[in-house]
Amino acid sequence: MADVVQFRLERMLDELDDLEERGLFARREIAEIVKQRRKFEYRLKRPSPLKQDFISYIEYETQLDALRRLRKKSVARELKKQGNKNVKKKSKSDFAGVLRIIEIYELALKRFKGDIDLWFRYIEFCRLRKNGRMKKALAKVIRFHPKVPGVWIYAAAWEFDHNLNVAAARALMQEGLRICPTSEDLWVEYLRMELTYLNKLKARKVALGEDEGTLTRDLKTADEKEWRNENKDLFMSLVEKGENNEGSNAENDGLEKKQELFAEHGMSIFQTIYNGAVEAIPSNLSLRKRFFEILEGTNLARSEEMCKEILNDMKRDFSTEPGFWDWLARHECEPVNELEASKEVNVSQMEKAIQVYEEALVSIPSSTMYKLYANFLTSVIAPKGGETNISGSSGNASNHVTNLLKICERAESKGCITEDLACEHVALHLQLGQLDEAKNLAAKLCSGKLAESAQLWQLRITIEIKCFTRSSPSRSNTDLLSLFELIRHILTKLPVSKSENLWIMALKFFANQRRYFDKLVEISVVCLTRDGGSENGFSLSSAIVSYIIQKDGIQHAREIYKRFLALPHPGLVIYRKCIELETNLAHIGDKDGLINARKLYESALATYDQNVNMWQDYYQMETKMGTSERPLLSIGVQGKHSKMLAILLLLRNHDNS
Repeated sequence: MADVVQFRLERMLDELDDLEERGLFARREIAEIVKQRRKFEYRLKRPSPLKQDFISYIEYETQLDALRRLRKKSVARELKKQGNKNVKKKSKSDFAGVLRIIEIYELALKRFKGDIDLWFRYIEFCRLRKNGRMKKALAKVIRFHPKVPGVWIYAAAWEFDHNLNVAAARALMQEGLRICPTSEDLWVEYLRMELTYLNKLKARKVALGEDEGTLTRDLKTADEKEWRNENKDLFMSLVEKGENNEGSNAENDGLEKKQELFAEHGMSIFQTIYNGAVEAIPSNLSLRKRFFEILEGTNLARSEEMCKEILNDMKRDFSTEPGFWDWLARHECEPVNELEASKEVNVSQMEKAIQVYEEALVSIPSSTMYKLYANFLTSVIAPKGGETNISGSSGNASNHVTNLLKICERAESKGCITEDLACEHVALHLQLGQLDEAKNLAAKLCSGKLAESAQLWQLRITIEIKCFTRSSPSRSNTDLLSLFELIRHILTKLPVSKSENLWIMALKFFANQRRYFDKLVEISVVCLTRDGGSENGFSLSSAIVSYIIQKDGIQHAREIYKRFLALPHPGLVIYRKCIELETNLAHIGDKDGLINARKLYESALATYDQNVNMWQDYYQMETKMGTSERPLLSIGVQGKHSKMLAILLLLRNHDNS
């Protein structure tokens, strides 16, 4: 291995000498370059080099070559200032860096042939450096990854944009579609390429004065066009009226025929590719959407008829998919041009969209469809996720709010209400200032099919609290009791993992009500006995201990956490919380803190003996407290966890050294 590395380094001598002769790098810098390259070469010669070894070497050489180019420009400027015109243009060091990077890439790709990301790095490097290896690189990646659509798209795009070889690009796309006929991106990019090429041909004709216009659609609205026609006398014609009107009319007829010829040819291409794509992927809704959007952005012959045909095909094939109806309705409200993008959706567009949603609900009266309908109305009322004062809305916005309320009611009556839609319905009443209606609705929904929805119960309890504070600032015992019974009912019903926010809300609300807080603690004991503790994330027991520390101090907190730890399968989170508490007390001089922390660690490790982080924390605590011998020896005497004991002893010896 050393001989091979030395041989490769000796091959770099001419390049390094050239760098020194030209004054680009000092001898000390060249020595550092050799040192780094030797390190990388040894990594690559390992029995199983990693992909990161190759990438790190490539990144180093890339940065080094960039620095060389910068210094070369700087030296050239200095020589020109001194009047030296015989500046060497190219030398060995100008090529050696790029060749070495290519060599490293090829070594990496021999070992990691299946890494498509590495292949794309390589071909992108070849494209940027223009080293003449692009065709070979693309041929290799196609040979090894013919089933990756992105490879065919990249190769065709390079032939089309860089080589200006449309025939080769078309052949690559068609071969890719033969191998990957179900690739949506391939079909779409093939269509874009053909239409782009046709538009370039038309632009060439326009530049030669043989044609006019483009295949891209004019985004002027009908009102703008009508205004221009009515006021065309205000626009000066650049062509003087002559006596040969008949000749000019003949020329105009010829131009119109050529325009129609390009438009017809474009439509023929679109229909051929569209039919092939639909035949290959008949159940892909996204593909048809993208084809439809491309057609809308072009000015082809009979494009409106083709749009209607695509919509009819989509309605026939995807009438049972809510996503199609949602897209169709939103498409009715899309702005025609950029000028209308900032305006609100007009009444006619909104009526068309609502008509589409109503038709959809007849075809598929599902909860998903109701949810999409409600989301659409919400986006119209509060566009771009902004907050809207619904209670002060007027005009169209007020009608949309009314429609949204009706949709939520219809979904509830049909049994298609979802958790999100129910919460949105209740929240809408709150935004309208209808607190009593929101309260009654939440109570009704919580007693139905959504009786175990934690999100809906949280909203209901929030409304109940608002109702109490609205009636009187002070909370009566009756109000507190009714609210507690409501909370107790749902907390005993739901598992702890799903009722995190409800527990936090209850603990916070009753924190200063000792009687009810103690009852919540008792309820938590019952729930944790049923569900067990949490090993990560939210821990009910640790949250209660935190509240008790703030309210009643450490002694009461110790009593409570001992109750929790005595339950079946206490969670890892509560152990960590208690250990943190006792360790902090030990740091400030509490005598019992360290003893309790040790007991907690030993109790936790009896259950979670495979948790390496817990062992490391135990070791670090003992190291900081200065009594690392005792716990390790005691564990060793018990004869348990010998492997963990060996790890901890190694860690201790390493720290001591």
